[in-house]
Amino acid sequence: MADNESILNADSMAFLERYLNNASPTGYESAGQKLWMEYLAPYVDDFITDAYGTAVGVINPDADYKVVIEGHADEIGWYVNHITDKGLIYVLRNGGSDHQIATSKRVNIHTANGPVEGVFGWPAIHTRNPGNEKAPTKDNIFVDVGAASKEEVEQMGIHPGCVLTYPDEFSVLNGNKFVCRAIDNRIGGFMIAEVARLLLESGNKPNFGLYIVNAVQEEVGLKGATMIAERIKPDVAIVTDVTHDTSTPMIEQTTHGSTKIGDGPVIAYAPAVQNKLREHLIATAERENIPFQRQARAPATGTDTDAFAYSNQGVPSALIALALRYMHTTVEMVHRDDVEDVIRLMYEGVRGIESGTTFSYFE
Repeated sequence: MADNESILNADSMAFLERYLNNASPTGYESAGQKLWMEYLAPYVDDFITDAYGTAVGVINPDADYKVVIEGHADEIGWYVNHITDKGLIYVLRNGGSDHQIATSKRVNIHTANGPVEGVFGWPAIHTRNPGNEKAPTKDNIFVDVGAASKEEVEQMGIHPGCVLTYPDEFSVLNGNKFVCRAIDNRIGGFMIAEVARLLLESGNKPNFGLYIVNAVQEEVGLKGATMIAERIKPDVAIVTDVTHDTSTPMIEQTTHGSTKIGDGPVIAYAPAVQNKLREHLIATAERENIPFQRQARAPATGTDTDAFAYSNQGVPSALIALALRYMHTTVEMVHRDDVEDVIRLMYEGVRGIESGTTFSYFE
């Protein structure tokens, strides 16, 4: 693969847009997983799914040695918690939803009859007391669906437990910045699918079992990865997720490190990141002239890397992160070059693994 060769083609981009625009909140990822499996199907030999919705495309399913590449499928959202007599809806977080960005945002409330549109309301500036102005909190934000009573809301099919997502859709800013909600981390599912595509198209089928894992429920505690790791029992796991671009205002780099979109994949250092596997990825990046950044993540990565690393008596695991601006907002932003370089690094990293490699800590 040439250094300057574009990885993403028209079909890739069409899938990415369709996949990001689809709503897949934590616990309700099935629609997105179906889109993902449909796209991945030509590039794998088989699929595994589990009771909670994690989907796995498998190349060489009969092989004893197993390598995982993984992203997660879910997006943050809200739950309907309480409906007032006046027809206003109070919510609970589903994942790490940010109450400060909610006010004045449109939402879709997912019901058995389809989505119902609503808005997060907020008092007009004219009616607020400048000397005692309340900020949005998770307890005082509310959704208005245009109803006048609780009964009217219920007639729409809305009840406690319905999930809410933002409808904001995919766009490209300034030619090379991908912007959307849910880039965290459906971009990961997209990137691992592209690795599978490249392996097939290049004729570089691995000599081991490759498990392309799109896990659910990462946003509520790495749950999908925890379950599927026990089922697959991999020998190696390479995980991709997003990390913060710390070059934007109001982020303290002495606390959060220095990472930036456009500067390449971010290779993590953390207790859960196995040293030999990390060094394999760094050597791969240097050999293939793939730009990369380094980031310390302690005491935990906060990603599915932790779930794989500490499963099955210990699995050599590593994290290749994608720098992202404005995490957990509706305008998450990544650089196209970084997306392509993460795909390239995972592809070349997988190609460089031989069946039976132990990544022994003491060698």
